[in-house]
Amino acid sequence: MGLCLTKPLNDGDDSDHNLKFAGGNIHLITTKESWDEKLSEARRDGKIVIANFSASWCGPCRMVAPFYCELSQKHPSLMFLTVDVDELTEFSTSWDIKATPTFFFLRDGQEIDKLVGANKLELQKKITNILGSVAPGQK
Repeated sequence: MGLCLTKPLNDGDDSDHNLKFAGGNIHLITTKESWDEKLSEARRDGKIVIANFSASWCGPCRMVAPFYCELSQKHPSLMFLTVDVDELTEFSTSWDIKATPTFFFLRDGQEIDKLVGANKLELQKKITNILGSVAPGQK
């Protein structure tokens, strides 16, 4: 299982972060306000949110990003978000992020599951389980 625990001293240029982490059906969260808007939208539409707290310098985050993008296209009934822990440091701290990537699964803004690390199989399994727990009329 891949994960990053600390930011490297020389983090280089991360201007391509948005391209790597926000493709497909993924909404890149850049402000607390955009987070609140997306959670309100998901609540209104009855969607479960998958929030990926990641970092542009994190190898495992970069490795799992294309798979996360693929999942977002395969499961339009879910809302996929990405938060850059360096862009929204204070907000990420409020979610007690200890390692990246960390995925939170939210229903009505409340955590229903969590995955730490870039484990593709486990991420897929959690999504399948969550979709299986949703009433047929809500998918």
